[in-house]
Amino acid sequence: MADISEEALQKALARVKENVGSHVGRIEMMKVDVTKESDVEAAIAHLDTWPSPGIDIMFNNAGIMHADDADAIDTPERIWDLTHNINVKGVWFGCKHAVLSMRKHGKKKGSVINTASVVALVGSATPQLAYTASKGAVLALTRELAIVHAREGIRFNSLCPAPLNTPLLQDWLGDDKQKRLRREIHFPAGRFGEAIEQAQAVLFLASDESSFVNGTDFTVDGGMTKAYVTPEGDPTLAPKNF
Repeated sequence: MADISEEALQKALARVKENVGSHVGRIEMMKVDVTKESDVEAAIAHLDTWPSPGIDIMFNNAGIMHADDADAIDTPERIWDLTHNINVKGVWFGCKHAVLSMRKHGKKKGSVINTASVVALVGSATPQLAYTASKGAVLALTRELAIVHAREGIRFNSLCPAPLNTPLLQDWLGDDKQKRLRREIHFPAGRFGEAIEQAQAVLFLASDESSFVNGTDFTVDGGMTKAYVTPEGDPTLAPKNF
Protein backbone atom coordinates (compact mmCIF):
# COMPACT_ATOMS: atom_id res chain seq x y z
CA MET A 1 0.00 0.00 0.00
CA ALA A 2 1.25 3.47 -0.84
CA ASP A 3 0.07 6.93 0.12
CA ILE A 4 1.57 10.38 0.65
CA SER A 5 0.20 10.36 4.21
CA GLU A 6 1.79 8.01 6.72
CA GLU A 7 -1.18 8.55 9.03
CA ALA A 8 -3.54 7.43 6.27
CA LEU A 9 -1.42 4.34 5.68
CA GLN A 10 -1.64 3.37 9.33
CA LYS A 11 -5.42 3.78 9.26
CA ALA A 12 -5.63 1.71 6.07
CA LEU A 13 -3.51 -1.04 7.60
CA ALA A 14 -5.77 -1.14 10.64
CA ARG A 15 -8.81 -1.47 8.38
CA VAL A 16 -7.17 -4.29 6.44
CA LYS A 17 -6.39 -6.20 9.62
CA GLU A 18 -9.92 -5.59 10.87
CA ASN A 19 -11.53 -6.92 7.70
CA VAL A 20 -9.11 -9.66 6.70
CA GLY A 21 -8.66 -11.10 10.18
CA SER A 22 -6.38 -14.10 10.45
CA HIS A 23 -5.49 -14.26 6.76
CA VAL A 24 -1.79 -14.95 6.34
CA GLY A 25 -0.17 -12.59 3.88
CA ARG A 26 2.47 -9.95 3.47
CA ILE A 27 1.53 -6.30 3.63
CA GLU A 28 4.01 -3.47 3.29
CA MET A 29 3.48 0.27 3.28
CA MET A 30 5.45 3.01 1.59
CA LYS A 31 5.12 6.77 1.64
CA VAL A 32 4.77 7.80 -2.00
CA ASP A 33 4.12 11.10 -3.74
CA VAL A 34 2.58 10.00 -7.04
CA THR A 35 3.56 13.29 -8.70
CA LYS A 36 7.20 12.22 -8.36
CA GLU A 37 8.16 9.48 -10.79
CA SER A 38 11.10 8.43 -8.62
CA ASP A 39 8.72 7.67 -5.73
CA VAL A 40 6.45 5.53 -7.89
CA GLU A 41 9.38 3.75 -9.51
CA ALA A 42 10.93 2.97 -6.12
CA ALA A 43 7.68 1.60 -4.70
CA ILE A 44 7.22 -0.83 -7.58
CA ALA A 45 10.91 -1.75 -7.70
CA HIS A 46 10.67 -2.69 -4.01
CA LEU A 47 8.52 -5.65 -5.05
CA ASP A 48 11.59 -7.16 -6.69
CA THR A 49 12.63 -8.20 -3.16
CA TRP A 50 9.51 -10.32 -2.67
CA PRO A 51 9.68 -14.14 -3.06
CA SER A 52 7.55 -13.84 -6.21
CA PRO A 53 9.10 -10.67 -7.63
CA GLY A 54 7.45 -8.00 -9.71
CA ILE A 55 3.95 -6.60 -9.84
CA ASP A 56 0.85 -8.43 -11.08
CA ILE A 57 -1.90 -5.95 -10.18
CA MET A 58 -1.73 -2.15 -10.00
CA PHE A 59 -4.53 -0.02 -8.58
CA ASN A 60 -3.90 3.67 -9.31
CA ASN A 61 -6.32 5.22 -6.85
CA ALA A 62 -4.56 8.36 -5.60
CA GLY A 63 -6.52 11.51 -6.36
CA ILE A 64 -7.77 14.83 -5.06
CA MET A 65 -10.79 17.08 -5.48
CA HIS A 66 -9.75 20.45 -4.12
CA ALA A 67 -12.17 22.77 -2.35
CA ASP A 68 -11.04 25.65 -4.59
CA ASP A 69 -11.90 23.75 -7.78
CA ALA A 70 -14.60 25.64 -9.65
CA ASP A 71 -15.63 26.50 -13.23
CA ALA A 72 -13.67 27.75 -16.23
CA ILE A 73 -13.62 31.26 -14.82
CA ASP A 74 -12.90 30.74 -11.14
CA THR A 75 -10.62 27.70 -10.99
CA PRO A 76 -7.12 28.92 -10.01
CA GLU A 77 -4.32 27.74 -12.27
CA ARG A 78 -2.45 26.29 -9.30
CA ILE A 79 -5.47 24.11 -8.48
CA TRP A 80 -5.69 22.96 -12.09
CA ASP A 81 -2.00 22.01 -12.10
CA LEU A 82 -2.12 20.35 -8.68
CA THR A 83 -5.16 18.29 -9.61
CA HIS A 84 -3.76 17.12 -12.92
CA ASN A 85 -0.34 16.35 -11.47
CA ILE A 86 -1.91 13.95 -8.99
CA ASN A 87 -4.93 12.63 -10.88
CA VAL A 88 -3.37 12.25 -14.34
CA LYS A 89 0.41 12.33 -14.12
CA GLY A 90 0.30 10.07 -11.06
CA VAL A 91 -1.80 7.52 -12.95
CA TRP A 92 0.59 7.69 -15.92
CA PHE A 93 3.59 7.03 -13.69
CA GLY A 94 1.81 4.10 -12.07
CA CYS A 95 0.89 2.56 -15.43
CA LYS A 96 4.36 3.12 -16.86
CA HIS A 97 6.24 1.42 -14.06
CA ALA A 98 3.72 -1.38 -13.72
CA VAL A 99 4.28 -2.27 -17.38
CA LEU A 100 8.05 -2.05 -17.01
CA SER A 101 7.95 -4.33 -13.97
CA MET A 102 5.70 -6.88 -15.71
CA ARG A 103 8.01 -6.93 -18.72
CA LYS A 104 11.11 -7.22 -16.56
CA HIS A 105 9.75 -10.30 -14.82
CA GLY A 106 8.21 -11.89 -17.88
CA LYS A 107 4.63 -11.67 -16.69
CA LYS A 108 2.18 -13.20 -19.14
CA LYS A 109 -0.79 -11.42 -17.67
CA GLY A 110 -1.45 -8.40 -15.49
CA SER A 111 -4.22 -6.03 -14.50
CA VAL A 112 -4.03 -2.26 -14.05
CA ILE A 113 -7.06 -0.45 -12.63
CA ASN A 114 -7.21 3.35 -12.78
CA THR A 115 -9.74 5.33 -10.77
CA ALA A 116 -11.74 7.77 -12.91
CA SER A 117 -15.25 8.98 -12.04
CA VAL A 118 -18.80 9.13 -13.35
CA VAL A 119 -18.30 12.89 -13.84
CA ALA A 120 -15.99 12.01 -16.73
CA LEU A 121 -19.00 10.37 -18.39
CA VAL A 122 -21.89 12.74 -17.60
CA GLY A 123 -20.40 15.94 -16.18
CA SER A 124 -20.73 17.29 -12.67
CA ALA A 125 -23.84 18.75 -11.05
CA THR A 126 -21.74 21.57 -9.59
CA PRO A 127 -18.55 23.13 -11.00
CA GLN A 128 -15.33 21.17 -10.38
CA LEU A 129 -13.65 21.59 -13.74
CA ALA A 130 -10.09 20.55 -12.90
CA TYR A 131 -11.28 17.33 -11.30
CA THR A 132 -13.74 16.48 -14.07
CA ALA A 133 -11.18 17.15 -16.80
CA SER A 134 -8.57 15.07 -15.00
CA LYS A 135 -10.89 12.10 -14.77
CA GLY A 136 -11.75 12.40 -18.45
CA ALA A 137 -8.02 12.21 -19.14
CA VAL A 138 -7.80 9.02 -17.07
CA LEU A 139 -10.49 7.42 -19.25
CA ALA A 140 -8.67 8.29 -22.46
CA LEU A 141 -5.27 7.26 -21.13
CA THR A 142 -6.62 3.93 -19.90
CA ARG A 143 -8.39 3.08 -23.16
CA GLU A 144 -5.27 3.67 -25.20
CA LEU A 145 -3.04 1.64 -22.88
CA ALA A 146 -5.59 -1.20 -22.98
CA ILE A 147 -5.21 -1.44 -26.76
CA VAL A 148 -1.46 -0.90 -26.88
CA HIS A 149 -0.65 -3.60 -24.31
CA ALA A 150 -3.42 -6.14 -25.01
CA ARG A 151 -1.12 -8.53 -26.89
CA GLU A 152 1.20 -8.55 -23.86
CA GLY A 153 -1.61 -9.83 -21.67
CA ILE A 154 -1.76 -6.62 -19.64
CA ARG A 155 -5.30 -5.36 -19.13
CA PHE A 156 -6.19 -1.75 -18.34
CA ASN A 157 -9.60 -0.71 -17.04
CA SER A 158 -11.03 2.46 -15.51
CA LEU A 159 -13.17 2.40 -12.41
CA CYS A 160 -15.93 5.03 -12.55
CA PRO A 161 -17.43 5.47 -9.09
CA ALA A 162 -20.42 7.60 -8.26
CA PRO A 163 -20.01 10.04 -5.35
CA LEU A 164 -19.14 7.99 -2.29
CA ASN A 165 -19.68 8.31 1.41
CA THR A 166 -16.01 9.07 2.07
CA PRO A 167 -14.25 11.80 4.10
CA LEU A 168 -12.94 13.37 0.85
CA LEU A 169 -16.41 14.05 -0.53
CA GLN A 170 -18.13 14.74 2.76
CA ASP A 171 -15.49 17.30 3.73
CA TRP A 172 -15.83 18.92 0.32
CA LEU A 173 -19.62 19.10 0.54
CA GLY A 174 -19.51 20.30 4.14
CA ASP A 175 -22.68 22.07 5.25
CA ASP A 176 -23.59 23.26 1.75
CA LYS A 177 -27.08 21.76 1.56
CA GLN A 178 -27.66 22.82 -2.05
CA LYS A 179 -24.39 21.27 -3.24
CA ARG A 180 -25.21 18.06 -1.35
CA LEU A 181 -28.78 17.91 -2.69
CA ARG A 182 -27.57 18.39 -6.28
CA ARG A 183 -25.79 15.05 -5.90
CA GLU A 184 -28.16 13.07 -3.75
CA ILE A 185 -31.17 13.57 -6.05
CA HIS A 186 -29.35 11.78 -8.89
CA PHE A 187 -29.26 8.44 -7.04
CA PRO A 188 -32.21 6.12 -7.76
CA ALA A 189 -31.48 4.42 -4.42
CA GLY A 190 -31.41 7.78 -2.62
CA ARG A 191 -27.95 7.31 -1.11
CA PHE A 192 -24.25 7.72 -1.76
CA GLY A 193 -22.21 4.66 -2.60
CA GLU A 194 -19.87 3.07 -0.06
CA ALA A 195 -16.16 2.51 -0.54
CA ILE A 196 -16.51 -1.24 0.01
CA GLU A 197 -18.82 -1.42 -3.00
CA GLN A 198 -16.05 0.03 -5.16
CA ALA A 199 -13.51 -2.32 -3.59
CA GLN A 200 -15.54 -5.32 -4.74
CA ALA A 201 -15.48 -3.98 -8.29
CA VAL A 202 -11.70 -3.52 -8.10
CA LEU A 203 -11.30 -7.11 -6.88
CA PHE A 204 -13.25 -8.31 -9.92
CA LEU A 205 -11.13 -6.27 -12.35
CA ALA A 206 -7.96 -7.52 -10.65
CA SER A 207 -8.99 -11.17 -10.80
CA ASP A 208 -8.88 -13.78 -13.55
CA GLU A 209 -12.70 -13.72 -13.54
CA SER A 210 -12.42 -10.52 -15.58
CA SER A 211 -9.82 -11.93 -17.99
CA PHE A 212 -11.73 -10.69 -21.08
CA VAL A 213 -12.58 -7.28 -19.62
CA ASN A 214 -10.21 -4.74 -21.10
CA GLY A 215 -10.42 -1.04 -21.91
CA THR A 216 -13.76 -0.58 -20.20
CA ASP A 217 -15.11 2.33 -18.20
CA PHE A 218 -16.34 0.15 -15.35
CA THR A 219 -19.19 2.17 -13.87
CA VAL A 220 -20.27 1.46 -10.30
CA ASP A 221 -22.85 4.13 -9.56
CA GLY A 222 -26.09 2.58 -8.34
CA GLY A 223 -27.73 3.50 -11.66
CA MET A 224 -26.96 7.21 -11.40
CA THR A 225 -25.76 7.64 -14.97
CA LYS A 226 -28.92 5.94 -16.27
CA ALA A 227 -31.33 8.10 -14.30
CA TYR A 228 -33.36 11.07 -15.47
CA VAL A 229 -33.98 13.57 -12.70
CA THR A 230 -37.27 15.43 -12.96
CA PRO A 231 -37.51 19.14 -12.12
CA GLU A 232 -39.01 18.09 -8.79
CA GLY A 233 -35.86 16.13 -8.04
CA ASP A 234 -37.26 12.60 -8.29
CA PRO A 235 -34.97 10.27 -10.25
CA THR A 236 -36.78 8.05 -12.75
CA LEU A 237 -34.92 5.46 -14.74
CA ALA A 238 -34.91 6.42 -18.41
CA PRO A 239 -32.55 6.50 -21.39
CA LYS A 240 -30.10 9.39 -21.38
CA ASN A 241 -31.14 10.47 -24.90
CA PHE A 242 -34.64 11.44 -23.79
